[in-house]
Amino acid sequence: MGKKSIQKIKPHPDYPPEKGRYLRGNDFSPVAIAVILNKDEDKIPGEIQDLVRAGVESGAALSGTVQTPNIGFEKMICNLIANPNIRYLVLTGPESDGHMTGDALKALFKNGINKEKYIIGTIAKYPVLYNIPVEYIHRLLKQVTLIDLQFRGTPGSVKKVVWSCIQENPCEFEGYTLYDPGAYSEPPLSGKISDRIDQPWLIPDNQQERDAVTKMKKLVDKLKNLKKK
Repeated sequence: MGKKSIQKIKPHPDYPPEKGRYLRGNDFSPVAIAVILNKDEDKIPGEIQDLVRAGVESGAALSGTVQTPNIGFEKMICNLIANPNIRYLVLTGPESDGHMTGDALKALFKNGINKEKYIIGTIAKYPVLYNIPVEYIHRLLKQVTLIDLQFRGTPGSVKKVVWSCIQENPCEFEGYTLYDPGAYSEPPLSGKISDRIDQPWLIPDNQQERDAVTKMKKLVDKLKNLKKK
């Protein structure tokens, strides 16, 4: 009896749907790399660029940086769920002291979100995934496993973890048992950000407050229309 082949599927036609600071590699790879960025866009350190390049050069589907635990996560989630072949997300790089992005990503995979779409159990500021549907977040957590290499990732270890993830047979890597399980069983999601709230700290904290804001906006629009008549 022959060995069962690893099942792969084509990503969504729009994949990757969201732009960002990443490189696109092998669409059929089971692994993506997320390097925490703790500097301004125009001041990306060479060591972070080296980690990103190591990921894509060794066979990752996507390899890039993430800086914020809100819209940065949302864009990343949209890209990951648009490709069911991606089953692992490797977190590496430093911490972003202002955003605590690494802490928030680990909390997301460990604890999920509450009904207001805030990440549970993180010390990050404004870790709210306001712009994407809950189904996107649930899909991420079902499809993808987080591999935590924060603070100890090197180009060599990134290449090793990618190599481990693409193996047909299970292998051990820093406490993880890794192999390519094949594509996730459900079709790719279109994964587009519906709104674009870039300042989540301005979002009302609960549904009652959000309903009040919506009602106020409708009243303001109604008054504006009356003035035009």
